[in-house]
Parts: sequence; structure tokens; C-alpha cells
Amino acid sequence: MNIRIVHLDVAAFRALADGDLDAANAAGPVPLSPYLAGPECQGLWRMRRDQCERDPSHAAWVTGVIWDERRHLAVGAAGFHGPPDASGLVEIGYRVDPQHRRRGYARAALEALLDRAATEPDVRRVRVSIGPGNLPSVGLALQYGFVKVGEQWDDEDGLEFVYEMVASQSS
Repeated sequence: MNIRIVHLDVAAFRALADGDLDAANAAGPVPLSPYLAGPECQGLWRMRRDQCERDPSHAAWVTGVIWDERRHLAVGAAGFHGPPDASGLVEIGYRVDPQHRRRGYARAALEALLDRAATEPDVRRVRVSIGPGNLPSVGLALQYGFVKVGEQWDDEDGLEFVYEMVASQSS
């Protein structure tokens, strides 16, 4: 599968956070989808907008668009929650538009992000946090060597299981 993660800027984050697909398409580097501007994703874009308004350098790390190069289609969102922290930890997040699920896009996005993590000198560990009911994502993480290290409560997503791996394992 030939995908890439297309990064967005603050203007695109603002438009997506507001649910304004036309403005997001005007600001974004690729055509976006109604799903990405819809209510399921708006909380994500509000977080990324606020984060990148505080520090524009985060835009190169945070959630972007999963872009299917062959189909010229935005199929979801994926990226890191931010640049590596002081200990070298990055957290991966991804979501695929329901109409494009079960086609390998989450796997392709995860592989792209793990490849980047393995080549970034400041990244030592990679984390994913997954709701216990999201069995496809749990299964995917386990296939790539992630190990459950704990649980956490997320105000937006509820209970999450936390999985980590050494970044160099992903290469």
C-alpha cells in the first residue's frame, strides 16, 4: 500500500476544528474528506490547533492526513502526539475513516510512523494508547512488538491500555 502522512498547518487545523471542510481544503495541501471535518475528528483537530498555536514547530510531528497516493484520497488521520519528550518518548495516534477501514490503512500508517520513529535520533521509545474494546488496533500493535505497560484514563476517550516498544525495534 502506498500511503504517506501529509502534515497540516495551523490554518488547516483551525478549519477542521470548526468543521469547515471548504476552508480546510483551501488551507490543506491535499483534498480532505467530510469525515476529517466531521464531529468524530473535531476534538482531535482542536487539540492539534491549540498545540501548534502554542508551538508551531509541533506541526511537523502531530497528526496529519493518511493520504492514499494511488487513489489520491484522504482516508484518515495519523501522526505523533508531539515531538519526542525529554526521555525520547513519542506517542502514535491514528484513525481511519469508517468507509475505508479493514483495507490496511491503519497498518500502513503505523508502519510509516514507526519507520520515522526508528530514524529520528531523539526518539527512543514509541507508545500507543488504545481503548480496550478496539480489538483490531490492539491486535495490530501487538503484531509490531508493542507490550502493554499500563492503563490510563483519557478525558476524551475513556479507559485506554498503554503499549510501548523500543523505537529501534520498528526498523
